[in-house]
Amino acid sequence: VQLQAYGGGLVQAGGSLRLSCAASGRTFSNYIMGWFRRAPGKEREFVAAISRNGSMTGYADSVKGRFTISRDNAKNTLSIQMNSLKPEDTAVYYCATRSSWTGSSWVKSQAARRASEYGYWGQGTQVTVSS
Repeated sequence: VQLQAYGGGLVQAGGSLRLSCAASGRTFSNYIMGWFRRAPGKEREFVAAISRNGSMTGYADSVKGRFTISRDNAKNTLSIQMNSLKPEDTAVYYCATRSSWTGSSWVKSQAARRASEYGYWGQGTQVTVSS
């Protein structure tokens, strides 16, 4: 399984950015996907997760209402639209996927927020929000 995140960059506070993650190596639509981020000096933290068909999503409280996770199973692509960006959103953003099949409601569980629950990771893309 290979995940390639892209779309990061430098943006001013209040601006928007869209990250994407290209997946290959297995049937993309069979697995839950997620986004995590790691800010300088901090641990990796959950951002959002999406079910296999995109019908259910889960978000960290810090991004709820500003970020929208989506997926295009026909194109094997995961995305996240980030609006109203804040300097505290500055981090390296990673896409990840579960190693095994999981029910849709799992994306709203506490387990979905743990990095250890995801078996495959992309290399990360830097997002920098200037004040």
